[in-house]
Amino acid sequence: MRRNLLHFGQRFVVALLLALGLSSSGCSDSVSVSEDVSVPLASLVVTPGTLQPGFFSNTTSYKVNAPTSADSVTVTATPKGSTVEMTINGLVTAAGQGRSISLGTPGSITTITIVLFSQTTGSETTYTINVTRLLSSDDNLSALGVKAGSASQSLVPPFAPDTLDYSVDVQTSILSVTIAATKSDPNAAMLIGSVIVPPGTNPGQAPITLGPPGEITSVTIEVTAPNGSKKRYNLSIKRLSADTNLSALSVTANSVAHPVDLNTPPPYTINVATNVTKVDVSATKSDSNAVMAIGSETFPAGTASGSVLDIPIGAPGSDTPTSIMVTAQNGVDSKTYTVTIHRAASDDNNLSALSLTVNTVSGTVPLDLTPVFDRNHLNYTTEVPFGVLEVTVSATKSDPNAVLSGSVPDPGTGVATGQATVFFVFLPPPQISITVTAPDGTLKIYTITVNQAPIVPTP
Repeated sequence: MRRNLLHFGQRFVVALLLALGLSSSGCSDSVSVSEDVSVPLASLVVTPGTLQPGFFSNTTSYKVNAPTSADSVTVTATPKGSTVEMTINGLVTAAGQGRSISLGTPGSITTITIVLFSQTTGSETTYTINVTRLLSSDDNLSALGVKAGSASQSLVPPFAPDTLDYSVDVQTSILSVTIAATKSDPNAAMLIGSVIVPPGTNPGQAPITLGPPGEITSVTIEVTAPNGSKKRYNLSIKRLSADTNLSALSVTANSVAHPVDLNTPPPYTINVATNVTKVDVSATKSDSNAVMAIGSETFPAGTASGSVLDIPIGAPGSDTPTSIMVTAQNGVDSKTYTVTIHRAASDDNNLSALSLTVNTVSGTVPLDLTPVFDRNHLNYTTEVPFGVLEVTVSATKSDPNAVLSGSVPDPGTGVATGQATVFFVFLPPPQISITVTAPDGTLKIYTITVNQAPIVPTP
């Protein structure tokens, strides 16, 4: 009765384990479980890998997934009985001794058989392990380069397998480039743009035609690992612009803007009033990626416009050139614009002072002007003592660069005051005339009519 119960219990445990094995592995997996294994194993280990299902001495069929990098596995088995002879793939193997088994190529299945023979009973049991060497999941590149002819172009950032996005700048003169990509796993497939690089071909190359200067050509490199996983690397190739033009140029004087017509050929000249002493120059690049310099001040790539304030200009009547240099994005081509600011000559034809004196026995005596001198009043009279036949005239220019003429000769450019002695004979009363010619050529004439005082009777 006890033996029957024990036998029933063993059958129940086997059935339960069989049910659990089938439910965990799925009905589609073939798992061999025997109620009674005549020559059982006590342990079974495969490295690298994991037995599926987990080891149970009554389970005689297993599966193992080995990594793609493994070209062999080690099988270590120990029978329960001490009088058991064991072979692994036909080679006699001691209990607990690891036996190395070579695997096929990734994706292949290698079958390993373990045969146990009992020297006591003559019974035999076979365990089977199907080892699948997994396909590679390596969808990386190990190298990536761009060449124009034989010249390598710099990637930004430098290549790294886990970095997916890159930019490349090439010179304006380059019309096409060649992309070279190396797969980390030669058995992966690769697509460079529209060029297919099949498994087994490594590296791969593809010619790429670039767009016009200033445009970006985008190229995708897709790597498909043997197991189907994918990775995309993205290249943005920019053909650098050769644009050295300005789209706008303006000179501002006393808050008044003077735009330069860039549609006309140079030279460019802006006329400003004589009272202007400094100007602001503003310019806009046609290509914001160019570099611009207004005088000594630089405006880098990415800055579309720039202004330099309070540029001093020369004296009235002079020309002050200002240079604006544009260097194209390619760093090779450049153009220099020159705008000349012409400051108008002075229109100041005024006197700032006017006086007359006479010499007498008592010394030099000043004469009164009627009316009192005012720069804006042009006609005056004065009276000299009876018998005086000469006067000394002093005239001071408001602008030292104006020119005196007439009764008073000019003292020279930059010298303000001129002086002359005027002789006369009365009847009619003499007139002194002083002409002031401004630097811009405009005239103003001051006149002084000289009258002689009547004779004073002797007492």
